[in-house]
Amino acid sequence: MPMKKATRPRLPELRLSIQYPGGKAAAPTRPQVRRWVRAACARPAEVTVRFADMEEGRSLNRDYRGKDYATNVLSFPYESGEHVCGDLVLCLPVVEREAQEQGKSLEAHFAHIVVHGMLHLQGYDHETGKADAERMEALERDILDALGYPDPYA
Repeated sequence: MPMKKATRPRLPELRLSIQYPGGKAAAPTRPQVRRWVRAACARPAEVTVRFADMEEGRSLNRDYRGKDYATNVLSFPYESGEHVCGDLVLCLPVVEREAQEQGKSLEAHFAHIVVHGMLHLQGYDHETGKADAERMEALERDILDALGYPDPYA
């Protein structure tokens, strides 16, 4: 009797664009970003991840959130339902500084920030209340644990 070939579950379609306008020096690799995005999104998705400098990060945060400083990640969701569509903008200098200040590896912090941003693209929001923040953080912990990274809130 012939052996049945094991089949892997089919992953949802992912169209991912990664932009490095300032170069790739400190930024994670394309395979890393793809792995983190996939881990945080179980639905078909079309996502652009952009690694910005301080000036661009500050300008976007000021223009879209009314806050005149650069933040670690900005999420711009365009569609969140059965299909996730949106942009993530990570400010490289901010993520680097935070990793150093928090005593985390740069890779682990990038993974956390990408996962965090992907959850925002899917409608999660930690600023709407304590229960929402706890639910989002628990999901981040689970995803990062599955990826082999330590608890980012420990």
